[in-house]
Amino acid sequence: MSQPVLSAGARQPTEPVPSDAAPGRGSPQPGAARRSARRAAEISLYVGPALILYVLFVLLPIGLAVYYSLYKWNGLGPLTEFIGFDNYRRALDDEVFRGAITHNGIIVVLSIAIQGLVGIGLALLLNQRMRGRAALRAVYFAPYILSEVVTAVTWLLMLQPDGLVDTLLRAVGLGDLIELWLADTSVVLYTMFVVITWKYIGFAIILFLAGLQAIPQELIEAAAIDGAGRIQTIRRITLPLLGPTIRIWAFLSIIGSLQLFDLIWIMTLGGPANASNTMATYMIDRGFQRYEFGYGSAVAVILFVISFVVALAYQRFVLRRDTEGALTRNVR
Repeated sequence: MSQPVLSAGARQPTEPVPSDAAPGRGSPQPGAARRSARRAAEISLYVGPALILYVLFVLLPIGLAVYYSLYKWNGLGPLTEFIGFDNYRRALDDEVFRGAITHNGIIVVLSIAIQGLVGIGLALLLNQRMRGRAALRAVYFAPYILSEVVTAVTWLLMLQPDGLVDTLLRAVGLGDLIELWLADTSVVLYTMFVVITWKYIGFAIILFLAGLQAIPQELIEAAAIDGAGRIQTIRRITLPLLGPTIRIWAFLSIIGSLQLFDLIWIMTLGGPANASNTMATYMIDRGFQRYEFGYGSAVAVILFVISFVVALAYQRFVLRRDTEGALTRNVR
Protein backbone atom coordinates (compact mmCIF):
# COMPACT_ATOMS: atom_id res chain seq x y z
CA MET A 1 0.00 0.00 0.00
CA SER A 2 1.50 3.28 -1.12
CA GLN A 3 2.18 6.02 1.38
CA PRO A 4 0.55 9.43 0.88
CA VAL A 5 2.96 11.99 -0.57
CA LEU A 6 2.89 15.49 0.84
CA SER A 7 3.37 18.35 -1.51
CA ALA A 8 6.14 20.89 -0.96
CA GLY A 9 3.75 23.44 0.28
CA ALA A 10 1.72 21.09 2.40
CA ARG A 11 1.72 21.86 6.08
CA GLN A 12 3.10 19.19 8.39
CA PRO A 13 0.89 18.15 11.25
CA THR A 14 1.99 19.60 14.52
CA GLU A 15 3.74 17.01 16.73
CA PRO A 16 2.97 16.99 20.42
CA VAL A 17 5.63 18.68 22.54
CA PRO A 18 6.96 16.51 25.41
CA SER A 19 6.04 17.86 28.75
CA ASP A 20 9.67 17.72 30.02
CA ALA A 21 11.20 19.51 26.99
CA ALA A 22 13.17 22.69 27.65
CA PRO A 23 11.25 25.81 26.87
CA GLY A 24 14.14 27.67 25.21
CA ARG A 25 16.14 26.63 22.11
CA GLY A 26 19.68 25.41 22.92
CA SER A 27 19.07 25.07 26.62
CA PRO A 28 20.40 21.77 28.15
CA GLN A 29 18.00 18.89 28.42
CA PRO A 30 17.47 17.64 31.97
CA GLY A 31 18.27 14.06 30.89
CA ALA A 32 21.50 15.12 29.18
CA ALA A 33 22.50 17.18 32.21
CA ARG A 34 22.00 14.17 34.49
CA ARG A 35 24.08 11.96 32.16
CA SER A 36 26.83 14.58 32.02
CA ALA A 37 26.90 14.91 35.81
CA ARG A 38 26.99 11.12 36.24
CA ARG A 39 29.84 10.85 33.74
CA ALA A 40 31.80 13.57 35.53
CA ALA A 41 31.24 11.77 38.85
CA GLU A 42 32.48 8.47 37.36
CA ILE A 43 35.59 10.12 35.93
CA SER A 44 36.30 11.80 39.27
CA LEU A 45 35.84 8.49 41.09
CA TYR A 46 38.25 6.61 38.82
CA VAL A 47 40.86 9.34 38.30
CA GLY A 48 40.65 11.19 41.60
CA PRO A 49 42.53 8.73 43.88
CA ALA A 50 45.32 8.24 41.33
CA LEU A 51 45.58 11.98 40.78
CA ILE A 52 45.82 12.64 44.51
CA LEU A 53 48.57 10.01 44.91
CA TYR A 54 50.41 11.43 41.89
CA VAL A 55 50.34 14.93 43.34
CA LEU A 56 51.39 13.78 46.84
CA PHE A 57 54.16 11.37 45.88
CA VAL A 58 55.44 12.76 42.55
CA LEU A 59 54.72 16.44 42.00
CA LEU A 60 55.02 17.55 45.64
CA PRO A 61 58.46 15.89 46.23
CA ILE A 62 59.73 17.38 42.96
CA GLY A 63 58.53 20.82 44.00
CA LEU A 64 60.08 20.48 47.47
CA ALA A 65 63.40 19.32 45.98
CA VAL A 66 63.48 22.37 43.72
CA TYR A 67 62.65 24.59 46.70
CA TYR A 68 65.31 23.06 48.99
CA SER A 69 67.93 23.24 46.22
CA LEU A 70 67.81 27.05 46.39
CA TYR A 71 69.01 27.07 50.02
CA LYS A 72 72.16 26.15 51.87
CA TRP A 73 70.58 23.74 54.32
CA ASN A 74 71.79 20.89 56.50
CA GLY A 75 68.34 19.34 56.81
CA LEU A 76 67.94 20.12 60.52
CA GLY A 77 67.43 23.84 61.05
CA PRO A 78 65.10 26.32 59.37
CA LEU A 79 65.53 27.37 55.76
CA THR A 80 67.12 30.80 56.20
CA GLU A 81 70.14 30.99 53.87
CA PHE A 82 68.85 31.53 50.35
CA ILE A 83 71.66 31.09 47.80
CA GLY A 84 69.76 30.88 44.53
CA PHE A 85 71.41 28.66 41.91
CA ASP A 86 74.77 28.36 43.68
CA ASN A 87 74.15 24.68 44.46
CA TYR A 88 73.63 23.98 40.75
CA ARG A 89 76.79 25.88 39.80
CA ARG A 90 78.73 24.00 42.45
CA ALA A 91 77.51 20.62 41.19
CA LEU A 92 78.29 21.34 37.55
CA ASP A 93 81.77 22.63 38.51
CA ASP A 94 82.52 19.56 40.63
CA GLU A 95 84.81 17.13 38.83
CA VAL A 96 83.51 14.23 40.93
CA PHE A 97 79.92 14.90 39.85
CA ARG A 98 80.92 15.18 36.19
CA GLY A 99 82.73 11.87 36.60
CA ALA A 100 79.55 10.35 38.04
CA ILE A 101 77.61 11.53 34.98
CA THR A 102 80.28 9.89 32.77
CA HIS A 103 79.98 6.62 34.70
CA ASN A 104 76.20 6.64 34.16
CA GLY A 105 76.80 7.23 30.45
CA ILE A 106 79.25 4.29 30.27
CA ILE A 107 76.73 2.00 31.97
CA VAL A 108 74.02 3.14 29.51
CA VAL A 109 76.20 2.40 26.46
CA LEU A 110 77.42 -0.96 27.76
CA SER A 111 73.89 -1.98 28.74
CA ILE A 112 72.48 -1.24 25.29
CA ALA A 113 75.40 -2.79 23.40
CA ILE A 114 76.15 -5.89 25.48
CA GLN A 115 72.99 -6.68 27.45
CA GLY A 116 70.90 -6.16 24.33
CA LEU A 117 72.96 -8.53 22.17
CA VAL A 118 73.29 -11.17 24.90
CA GLY A 119 69.59 -10.93 25.77
CA ILE A 120 68.44 -11.26 22.15
CA GLY A 121 70.83 -14.16 21.52
CA LEU A 122 69.69 -16.09 24.59
CA ALA A 123 66.03 -15.32 23.85
CA LEU A 124 66.40 -16.71 20.31
CA LEU A 125 68.06 -19.81 21.76
CA LEU A 126 65.45 -20.33 24.47
CA ASN A 127 62.65 -19.83 21.95
CA GLN A 128 63.68 -23.05 20.19
CA ARG A 129 62.21 -26.42 21.05
CA MET A 130 64.73 -28.16 23.25
CA ARG A 131 64.85 -30.38 26.28
CA GLY A 132 64.97 -28.46 29.55
CA ARG A 133 63.89 -25.17 27.97
CA ALA A 134 61.57 -24.24 30.84
CA ALA A 135 64.30 -24.96 33.41
CA LEU A 136 66.81 -22.82 31.50
CA ARG A 137 64.33 -19.94 31.34
CA ALA A 138 63.84 -20.16 35.10
CA VAL A 139 67.61 -20.24 35.70
CA TYR A 140 68.22 -17.12 33.63
CA PHE A 141 65.30 -15.26 35.20
CA ALA A 142 66.11 -16.25 38.81
CA PRO A 143 68.64 -13.44 39.49
CA TYR A 144 66.05 -10.83 38.57
CA ILE A 145 63.70 -11.83 41.40
CA LEU A 146 66.48 -11.58 43.99
CA SER A 147 66.62 -8.35 45.94
CA GLU A 148 69.44 -5.92 45.22
CA VAL A 149 70.77 -6.38 48.76
CA VAL A 150 71.03 -10.16 48.44
CA THR A 151 72.65 -9.81 45.01
CA ALA A 152 75.14 -7.23 46.23
CA VAL A 153 76.18 -9.17 49.33
CA THR A 154 76.54 -12.42 47.34
CA TRP A 155 78.76 -10.84 44.70
CA LEU A 156 80.66 -8.90 47.34
CA LEU A 157 81.70 -12.20 48.92
CA MET A 158 82.52 -13.85 45.59
CA LEU A 159 84.67 -10.92 44.42
CA GLN A 160 86.80 -10.74 47.56
CA PRO A 161 90.51 -11.56 47.06
CA ASP A 162 90.81 -15.36 46.89
CA GLY A 163 87.02 -15.55 46.74
CA LEU A 164 84.95 -17.81 44.50
CA VAL A 165 85.67 -15.84 41.31
CA ASP A 166 89.45 -15.96 41.82
CA THR A 167 89.27 -19.66 42.71
CA LEU A 168 87.31 -20.49 39.55
CA LEU A 169 89.71 -18.51 37.36
CA ARG A 170 92.69 -20.39 38.82
CA ALA A 171 90.87 -23.70 38.37
CA VAL A 172 90.46 -23.14 34.62
CA GLY A 173 93.99 -21.82 34.14
CA LEU A 174 93.07 -18.13 33.89
CA GLY A 175 94.77 -17.02 37.09
CA ASP A 176 96.59 -14.25 35.24
CA LEU A 177 93.24 -12.46 34.77
CA ILE A 178 92.70 -12.05 38.51
CA GLU A 179 92.33 -8.43 39.58
CA LEU A 180 91.34 -6.48 42.63
CA TRP A 181 87.81 -6.44 41.26
CA LEU A 182 86.35 -3.88 43.67
CA ALA A 183 89.54 -2.06 44.70
CA ASP A 184 91.16 -1.23 41.35
CA THR A 185 89.95 2.12 40.00
CA SER A 186 90.42 0.97 36.40
CA VAL A 187 88.38 -2.22 36.86
CA VAL A 188 85.68 -1.55 39.44
CA LEU A 189 83.14 0.11 37.10
CA TYR A 190 83.30 -2.79 34.63
CA THR A 191 83.10 -5.28 37.49
CA MET A 192 79.92 -3.57 38.60
CA PHE A 193 78.59 -3.75 35.04
CA VAL A 194 79.06 -7.55 35.10
CA VAL A 195 77.05 -7.73 38.32
CA ILE A 196 74.35 -5.46 36.86
CA THR A 197 74.17 -7.62 33.72
CA TRP A 198 73.88 -10.82 35.79
CA LYS A 199 71.07 -9.24 37.80
CA TYR A 200 68.98 -7.78 34.99
CA ILE A 201 69.65 -9.95 31.91
CA GLY A 202 66.78 -12.24 32.92
CA PHE A 203 64.29 -9.40 32.56
CA ALA A 204 65.57 -8.64 29.06
CA ILE A 205 65.32 -12.31 28.05
CA ILE A 206 61.75 -12.64 29.29
CA LEU A 207 60.77 -9.44 27.48
CA PHE A 208 62.36 -10.59 24.22
CA LEU A 209 60.78 -14.04 24.56
CA ALA A 210 57.36 -12.41 24.88
CA GLY A 211 58.08 -10.42 21.71
CA LEU A 212 59.20 -13.56 19.86
CA GLN A 213 56.02 -15.38 20.86
CA ALA A 214 53.98 -12.60 19.22
CA ILE A 215 55.64 -13.06 15.81
CA PRO A 216 53.26 -14.97 13.50
CA GLN A 217 54.67 -18.44 12.81
CA GLU A 218 53.22 -18.26 9.30
CA LEU A 219 55.82 -15.65 8.34
CA ILE A 220 58.66 -17.92 9.51
CA GLU A 221 57.21 -20.87 7.61
CA ALA A 222 56.67 -18.77 4.47
CA ALA A 223 60.29 -17.60 4.62
CA ALA A 224 61.45 -21.22 4.93
CA ILE A 225 59.35 -22.23 1.93
CA ASP A 226 60.91 -19.36 -0.05
CA GLY A 227 64.34 -20.76 0.77
CA ALA A 228 65.45 -18.27 3.44
CA GLY A 229 68.11 -19.59 5.81
CA ARG A 230 68.12 -19.26 9.58
CA ILE A 231 70.30 -16.13 9.64
CA GLN A 232 68.37 -14.49 6.82
CA THR A 233 65.05 -15.18 8.54
CA ILE A 234 66.33 -13.64 11.76
CA ARG A 235 67.68 -10.57 9.98
CA ARG A 236 64.74 -10.00 7.63
CA ILE A 237 61.76 -11.08 9.74
CA THR A 238 62.50 -11.79 13.38
CA LEU A 239 64.52 -8.71 14.32
CA PRO A 240 62.28 -6.17 12.49
CA LEU A 241 59.17 -7.63 14.13
CA LEU A 242 60.98 -7.72 17.47
CA GLY A 243 61.90 -4.05 17.04
CA PRO A 244 59.13 -2.56 19.23
CA THR A 245 60.06 -4.88 22.10
CA ILE A 246 63.75 -4.03 21.73
CA ARG A 247 63.02 -0.31 21.78
CA ILE A 248 60.85 -0.59 24.89
CA TRP A 249 63.55 -2.64 26.64
CA ALA A 250 66.21 -0.10 25.63
CA PHE A 251 64.10 2.71 27.08
CA LEU A 252 63.75 0.91 30.42
CA SER A 253 67.46 0.05 30.41
CA ILE A 254 68.52 3.65 29.77
CA ILE A 255 66.33 5.09 32.52
CA GLY A 256 67.42 2.34 34.95
CA SER A 257 71.10 2.96 34.16
CA LEU A 258 70.75 6.70 34.76
CA GLN A 259 69.20 6.05 38.18
CA LEU A 260 71.54 3.21 39.19
CA PHE A 261 72.07 3.18 42.93
CA ASP A 262 71.42 0.05 45.03
CA LEU A 263 74.11 -2.37 43.86
CA ILE A 264 76.88 0.22 43.68
CA TRP A 265 76.04 1.76 47.04
CA ILE A 266 76.10 -1.59 48.84
CA MET A 267 79.19 -3.00 47.10
CA THR A 268 81.51 0.00 46.71
CA LEU A 269 79.87 3.16 48.13
CA GLY A 270 80.92 4.78 44.87
CA GLY A 271 84.61 4.03 45.45
CA PRO A 272 87.43 3.47 45.36
CA ALA A 273 88.37 7.12 44.82
CA ASN A 274 84.91 7.81 43.25
CA ALA A 275 85.72 5.39 40.41
CA SER A 276 82.25 3.81 40.53
CA ASN A 277 80.23 6.83 41.61
CA THR A 278 76.93 7.45 39.86
CA MET A 279 74.70 10.48 40.06
CA ALA A 280 72.43 8.71 42.57
CA THR A 281 75.25 7.58 44.89
CA TYR A 282 76.80 11.06 44.69
CA MET A 283 73.44 12.59 45.64
CA ILE A 284 72.96 10.28 48.65
CA ASP A 285 76.55 10.80 49.80
CA ARG A 286 76.30 14.58 49.75
CA GLY A 287 72.74 14.81 51.02
CA PHE A 288 72.55 12.15 53.74
CA GLN A 289 76.17 11.38 54.61
CA ARG A 290 77.51 14.94 54.71
CA TYR A 291 74.22 16.64 55.69
CA GLU A 292 74.16 18.97 52.68
CA PHE A 293 70.46 18.58 51.91
CA GLY A 294 70.23 21.73 49.85
CA TYR A 295 73.13 20.64 47.67
CA GLY A 296 71.83 17.07 47.48
CA SER A 297 68.44 18.42 46.38
CA ALA A 298 70.15 20.34 43.55
CA VAL A 299 71.85 17.11 42.41
CA ALA A 300 68.49 15.32 42.58
CA VAL A 301 66.91 18.00 40.39
CA ILE A 302 69.76 17.69 37.85
CA LEU A 303 69.33 13.90 37.81
CA PHE A 304 65.57 14.34 37.28
CA VAL A 305 66.05 16.84 34.46
CA ILE A 306 68.57 14.58 32.66
CA SER A 307 66.28 11.54 32.96
CA PHE A 308 63.23 13.56 31.92
CA VAL A 309 64.91 15.05 28.85
CA VAL A 310 66.33 11.67 27.79
CA ALA A 311 62.90 10.04 28.23
CA LEU A 312 61.13 12.74 26.21
CA ALA A 313 63.74 12.68 23.43
CA TYR A 314 63.62 8.87 23.26
CA GLN A 315 59.85 8.83 23.00
CA ARG A 316 59.92 11.63 20.42
CA PHE A 317 62.59 10.23 18.11
CA VAL A 318 62.71 6.46 18.77
CA LEU A 319 59.32 5.29 20.01
CA ARG A 320 57.35 7.54 17.66
CA ARG A 321 57.53 5.00 14.83
CA ASP A 322 55.80 2.44 17.04
CA THR A 323 52.77 4.70 17.26
CA GLU A 324 52.62 5.35 13.53
CA GLY A 325 51.89 1.79 12.44
CA ALA A 326 55.42 1.22 11.10
CA LEU A 327 55.98 -2.04 12.92
CA THR A 328 56.36 -4.06 9.73
CA ARG A 329 57.87 -1.41 7.51
CA ASN A 330 61.26 -3.13 7.36
CA VAL A 331 59.90 -6.62 6.74
CA ARG A 332 60.75 -7.64 3.21
